[in-house]
Amino acid sequence: MTIRQPSSVVTAHRQLEGGGFVVRRPLPSDELEMVDPFLLIDEMGPVEYGPGEAVGAPDHPHRGFETVTYALAGEFEHEDSAGHRGVLRAGDVQWMTAGAGVIHSEMPSRRIREEGGRVHGFQIWVNLPARLKMARPRYQEVPAKKIPQAATADGKARVRVVAGEALGARAVIDTQTPIVYQDWSLDEGADVTVPVPGNLSALAYVFEGSARVGDRDVAEGQLAVLGTGDAVRLRGGKARLLLLAGEPLRERVVHYGPFVMNSDEEIVQAVRDFQSGRMGEITRTARVD
Repeated sequence: MTIRQPSSVVTAHRQLEGGGFVVRRPLPSDELEMVDPFLLIDEMGPVEYGPGEAVGAPDHPHRGFETVTYALAGEFEHEDSAGHRGVLRAGDVQWMTAGAGVIHSEMPSRRIREEGGRVHGFQIWVNLPARLKMARPRYQEVPAKKIPQAATADGKARVRVVAGEALGARAVIDTQTPIVYQDWSLDEGADVTVPVPGNLSALAYVFEGSARVGDRDVAEGQLAVLGTGDAVRLRGGKARLLLLAGEPLRERVVHYGPFVMNSDEEIVQAVRDFQSGRMGEITRTARVD
């Protein structure tokens, strides 16, 4: 196997999103616009809310890509114009293929909004190929207990496999194109080599502690863009990180806010469809908590 080495390392910046919640965002940034097919990586929190302080992302549209929401702490309510609704709790994953378009809302649960509490999680945007940009929206929601887990023989490296395969554990989520999404926890002395096909773009984002990725130290809040090869070597440091990989689409990307298409004309049409109500609206008769 040929170990991939970081070709660059970028540091996430903090900014406000949605109704005013803080995200740590390594992608896109001034240094790195996108890594095909990944459009955006947002680490939501971690933040401790007091009673009445919690904010989220009220009703907003999506078209042309997928959003992957992974809850680490707290609770997130979600609902949309297609009638899907529910609550994501710690360890749960929602893989939403927006396709032709939905109006979507993601908020801390009523309990968190009223009582306060810790909120932490990720949302990642994955581009869709042109042939699927106007597909029917699709949801895959997987509770924490169904996310496959594995560990090295010495127990020093542990993984939750959201997409792809690691240490013999294979994800239960079906992706539109080949994707790797793994949550690794490393103890001091951990040393694990993970096969990642050479045709996939690969990234490692450290969100707790620090780790050695290939031959380079990567600190908390840093994203390593990995070069050529067919495997990734991870070593602790006590750390937690996301290992991401995806097959590049190599198609033109035109984006305007929450719309990601292949041409200016398609963006104009998306805006028209949203403004005219063709993407629907969220009908609220009762909230789920």
